[in-house]
Amino acid sequence: MKKRILLTIISLALFLGACSTSSKFEKLTDGVIVTLDAKEGGAKRVRLQVISDDIIHVSAAPVDTFSKAQSLVVLPEVTGSTSWKLEESSDALTLVTKSLRAKILLATGEVSFTDTTGQVILQERQGGGKSFTPIAIDKLKSYAIRQVFESPADEAFYGLGGHQNGQMNYKGQDVDLVQHNIVDVIPFLYSSKNYGLLWDNYSISKFGDPREYQPLNTVKLYTKDGKEGGLTADYYVEDKIKESKTEDKIEYEFLETPQVDNFPKDVSSKGKVVWEGSFTSDKAGIHKFLVYSSGYTKVWIDNTLIIDKWRQNWNPWTNKFNVDIKSGEKHTIKIEWKPDDSGYLAVKHLDPYTENQEQLSLASDVGDEINYYFIKGKNADEVISGYRTITGKAPIVPKWAMGFWQSRERYGNAKDMLDVVKEYRKRNIPLDNIVLDWQYWEDPKWGSHEFDLKRFPDPEGMVKELHEKLHANLMISVWPKFNKGTSNYDEMNKQGFLFTHNIEKKRKDWVGIGYESTFYDPFNLEAGKLFWKQIDKNLNSKGIDAWWLDATEPDIHSNISVEERKINMSPTAMGPGVKYFNAYSLMNAKGVYEGQRQSSPDKRVFILTRSAFAGQQRYGAATWSGDIVSRWSDFKDQIATGINFSLSGIPYWTMDIGGFAVEKRFYNQTGETLREWRELNTRWFQYGAFCPLFRSHGQFPFREIFNIAPEGTPEYSSMVYYDKLRYHLMPYVYSLAGQSYFNDYTIMRGLIMDFQADDKVYSIGDQYMFGPSLLINPVYVDKARTRDVYLPATTGWYDLYTGEYFTGGQTIHATAPLDKMPVYVKEGSIVPAGPEIQYTTEKPADPLTLYVYTGKDASFTLYEDENVNYNYEQGKYSTIPFTYNEATKTLTIGERQGAYNGMLESRSVNIVWVKKDHAVGVSFNAHPDQMVKYDGKTLTVENK
Repeated sequence: MKKRILLTIISLALFLGACSTSSKFEKLTDGVIVTLDAKEGGAKRVRLQVISDDIIHVSAAPVDTFSKAQSLVVLPEVTGSTSWKLEESSDALTLVTKSLRAKILLATGEVSFTDTTGQVILQERQGGGKSFTPIAIDKLKSYAIRQVFESPADEAFYGLGGHQNGQMNYKGQDVDLVQHNIVDVIPFLYSSKNYGLLWDNYSISKFGDPREYQPLNTVKLYTKDGKEGGLTADYYVEDKIKESKTEDKIEYEFLETPQVDNFPKDVSSKGKVVWEGSFTSDKAGIHKFLVYSSGYTKVWIDNTLIIDKWRQNWNPWTNKFNVDIKSGEKHTIKIEWKPDDSGYLAVKHLDPYTENQEQLSLASDVGDEINYYFIKGKNADEVISGYRTITGKAPIVPKWAMGFWQSRERYGNAKDMLDVVKEYRKRNIPLDNIVLDWQYWEDPKWGSHEFDLKRFPDPEGMVKELHEKLHANLMISVWPKFNKGTSNYDEMNKQGFLFTHNIEKKRKDWVGIGYESTFYDPFNLEAGKLFWKQIDKNLNSKGIDAWWLDATEPDIHSNISVEERKINMSPTAMGPGVKYFNAYSLMNAKGVYEGQRQSSPDKRVFILTRSAFAGQQRYGAATWSGDIVSRWSDFKDQIATGINFSLSGIPYWTMDIGGFAVEKRFYNQTGETLREWRELNTRWFQYGAFCPLFRSHGQFPFREIFNIAPEGTPEYSSMVYYDKLRYHLMPYVYSLAGQSYFNDYTIMRGLIMDFQADDKVYSIGDQYMFGPSLLINPVYVDKARTRDVYLPATTGWYDLYTGEYFTGGQTIHATAPLDKMPVYVKEGSIVPAGPEIQYTTEKPADPLTLYVYTGKDASFTLYEDENVNYNYEQGKYSTIPFTYNEATKTLTIGERQGAYNGMLESRSVNIVWVKKDHAVGVSFNAHPDQMVKYDGKTLTVENK
């Protein structure tokens, strides 16, 4: 009887518990909402929405309701799926799709994701890892938000946009997601565990440690004589000490920083400051330091040089380093700073982080709620495809965009620009695009989009000559900036479309006598339409081909603090600038893309922009890495920058080959300086030939191949060779552009994408795959004539130039003469190439050469279309599949699929077999082993 009563009580308790639990959640057609017991700083409601079998949207709010605002990043047509089922237990709910399980604990709202076998892919930190800190912005209530996830020791992280500190694998590191001249923020990361996270927030965010750096005196500082209280600061004019004092802070950071105005002018122009001493702390552990600087900066810790940088004074940047301090242990420090005329410097510090640095943490300045999308895939390509499923496909760029771009800052008149193109044609150096940088307008008329007719007397005729006589295309610089007093400014201002703070502050820019100016607000969709209308009237109507959308951080005024930048772009039409800080570039590109597609529907949009944001790929926008400097260290950094940018889901990236800003020592080049300048540009050019976009740009000295080095020099010959090699490989290159649209492909591929089984590649940031076949290994050390190259395991490799075979899974000491960069071709590859051409559409790929790298099965699909319009969206394109079977030693050229206007009905195909016992290098005049005629029908060729 007692047992029966006990069982009844237990059953009743379980029933009541289930009733209590069931009342805490609401089932939706596409997911569930769980209501939690409110805890200070925590989530009150958590929502899981099934987007597809592989994508789950997680939202968490500190209040009873969720925002109904449409995401700027995620496509409005992305809605929830009903193809899932719900499993309920006493403590959790699990949403089950065909490929994953998303579980939420009812007590804490903690979310975890597993595969169908129960293997954990990602899980939030115990308790949910969500935090909300109330803040007020312009009298509006909001929250600083944070989400923390667990991360196993062997996990690696990539993406997050393009950053400039040479970071590759972000595991255990910190990344500031703040738009900057040389930083592109894309809040999407890819994990080596084959998932992606899209952090749907537009404000300044942080990956890793969310704390803000503090003044240097948060460690104990000692002079070089050992006295506590600061470092010894010696102020030099030329080689003599002008003043020596003790300083516990180094804060010459921004225009509005008081110390900047008080800095000695003679030290700034022809002197330096040396801080020297030591530091310690009672807090043992890893201490973090930050150096923000322009001019020449060197830092030594314990007599070891750890920072040696130069940066232009209108674009300072940050370098970070860590020091492991034992409690009370002193470390020596020396900082040498040459301002190089009006420089900036700040040195800051953070105490040891008390949380687990290895966990995955994302925090944002402002958010009404936490929003992230979990995207599962079998590999990186599937994950990136999932990202583009919800944020938009990357349209195919015009074919000419995949050719060579020549640019400089700047061509001062029409004749200079046309003469450069004519010189390329005269020398038979391939070129597709010439770029007209800023100041083609009269000085006071920035934002007018009007040519200065004294220097550009016939803009329409200039464009016509480029198109019809020189077979080149023109990209022109268009800023979102408007000088006060221009008609476009007045038109924008009349409708309330401008940010007014910079005008109210009466700040003047640095051009000519200085002019008051500001930027327009693209978050107002009508302002975006007007911006395009003004471009269309004055530039698009003249036949200009592409838009260089500069300064889209937005850089309304240089060298001001981030806090002042927030104010400068506030309020936007959608809300406070701080809330939308990182998304300016996205909205600016949107207005131009949608405007051109309406005005010129038969002309592919091409946009080059200095900033990027998640979803921007859908607007035909490529990104370059900003105003980097002409130094070997910056060159090296661009490799990891490009790789991680590409792993962020946007396929088109480039940089200023040779670096943009130049030290004065390069102005008048002689002797060793001349040698270094030529070598730096040659090595950088070699790398640039294998980037998604191939673009040379920079300040004086001029960047044309023939201006960098004269004909007959190894540098000139090498640059011409790599330019011609890019065009030789154009069937391969343009097919990658086609795949980027139809298959959501990534052109510039971190080694993690293709060799995930080889954990040795996880942190390699100076090698990558260009498409499926080519392993690129830039040489970024001055005077180097060899470099170590890791050949990933699971496959063999052929030297591109000689055909020599190497086994994978080893590091080789690759030869790298000045005129060659090591490039290897993956065993089991088919690389199509074309005839010699001077521009991409000069003639079709006939004959087509197929380099077949044997030893493993291989495949490649050739993509072709009408090159410049959007007819491919209506199915007007063709594909030809190539497959090689190693067992039967046969190459099959499959049946052509599709058709388009101007398609080749038949062509000659030259086949070059590359084998371990038949070493053949790539050649512009390759002697084929076999030749066949192809008319669109399947044919098979035997490897003899």
